[in-house]
Amino acid sequence: MTGVAGRVAALDWEAAEAGLDDAGCVVAGTVLGDGERAGLAALYDDDARFRATINMAAHRFGEGEYRYFGYPLPGLVAELREAFWPHLLPVARRWAERLGRPSPWPDELADWLERCHRAGQHRPTPLMLRYGAGDWNALHRDLYGDLVFPLQVVIGLDRPGRDYTGGEFVTVEQRPRAQSRATSLSIGAGEALVFTTRDRPVRSARGASAAPMRHGVSVVRSGRRRTLGLVFHDAA
Repeated sequence: MTGVAGRVAALDWEAAEAGLDDAGCVVAGTVLGDGERAGLAALYDDDARFRATINMAAHRFGEGEYRYFGYPLPGLVAELREAFWPHLLPVARRWAERLGRPSPWPDELADWLERCHRAGQHRPTPLMLRYGAGDWNALHRDLYGDLVFPLQVVIGLDRPGRDYTGGEFVTVEQRPRAQSRATSLSIGAGEALVFTTRDRPVRSARGASAAPMRHGVSVVRSGRRRTLGLVFHDAA
């Protein structure tokens, strides 16, 4: 494989799976070059590309803005979503087995999205997020409907420490019968961070329990932080 698909396939997926099992989130590695990052970032101001724009403050989601792409997705966005699917799918299935849950996800992403559409979840969910100084994103989960894929990806389009400061990616895990655990990670330019959408299996006296997780972004202290988000189920 070449291009984006080849880069995604070449990531250390064994290490990524270990990181997901340990903390529910992991920086998997670099998947985009400088030109690709710039091209994606430039799409943000093209209104025709997006189906909805969300002002976070207006909804008490934090401060900043994000935009959901409409179909058809830009070629690189669609390619990235397709490229990650076969590598995330085994983790999703293994987690479902550990938790004694159904594993409804077919081998092909297109078949899964068609299943979402038949269930009334037909709105695309890949999105771009833009934060300036003082902006942040409240802890949340991106569920959107009854059909959910348990992993998603966020890709950095700017350089932490140079284009912006602050703005760490944050997860909070509600551990069974224990206080919550927070994890913060910096996303480098072109790097892909994989994290759980809803919950993940953790060891318990019964074998495995579901630990709910939420994610957000800490306050951006300076500059501008932009990311691409890849969600693998569509919205109702």
